[in-house]
Amino acid sequence: MGWSIAQVARMSGVTSRTLRHYDEIGLLTPAWVGGNGYRHYEEDQLLRLQQILVLRELDLGLAEIKEIVDRQTDPVAALREHHRRLLGERDRLDAVARMVARTITELQESKGKGGMSKISRPENLFEGFDGVRYRAEARERWPEHWEQSGQQELLDTLTPQKIDHMQQEATAGMIRMADLMAAGTPTDDPAVFTELDAHYRHMCRFWTPTAAEYAYLGQMQVDDERFRANYERIAEGLAVYMRDAMAAYAHARLSSVSETE
Repeated sequence: MGWSIAQVARMSGVTSRTLRHYDEIGLLTPAWVGGNGYRHYEEDQLLRLQQILVLRELDLGLAEIKEIVDRQTDPVAALREHHRRLLGERDRLDAVARMVARTITELQESKGKGGMSKISRPENLFEGFDGVRYRAEARERWPEHWEQSGQQELLDTLTPQKIDHMQQEATAGMIRMADLMAAGTPTDDPAVFTELDAHYRHMCRFWTPTAAEYAYLGQMQVDDERFRANYERIAEGLAVYMRDAMAAYAHARLSSVSETE
């Protein structure tokens, strides 16, 4: 059984123009094209389109989506992977929702006391914005390394309170990095490396990146608009500063370790 491009557009909510674009870039090729040039789709294409739409909901770019769906040829395995991604995104959004609720409560309590709105712990403003996405990226880019590390089991044992505390620590570190950037501190300065010692130890609670992987995660903060936005909320230019600092740290502190492993 096949469906025309118009029928698929109505079912999925994706415009015919978008479906044609997906065909042109090799993301979603129709099952067959009629003599009149009309595209037709079968069940396999509908399942692939569902995967594409799920990954779009996770804010992935089309090039990254194509790489993922091309890699997964088993529909059940693909759906399991996407389900895991969605659960991870749900957990991240839950953390962000808790952060917003806490901020509302603090502002209301401050106003109720007759004073101006004041946040008692500014690091709480950025809860939920960092660690989850690092770990999701690590699982996707280096799946064997992640599985062998056993860190998913550790992550599953953490309480929401412990995760909140770790996120607050990470955000406080980002604020200190912003202060160093504002002071014009070079990215390879010992003071910067002291902050990145803590940053790297924080990351190693879940997964121990090599020098190359740590530097890649720094670059990802600039290339991925979601990561970059998290840093820019704290200070303009912080994502680039953090990237350069992580690259310098990886070269100076991690390269020799990676070479001996």
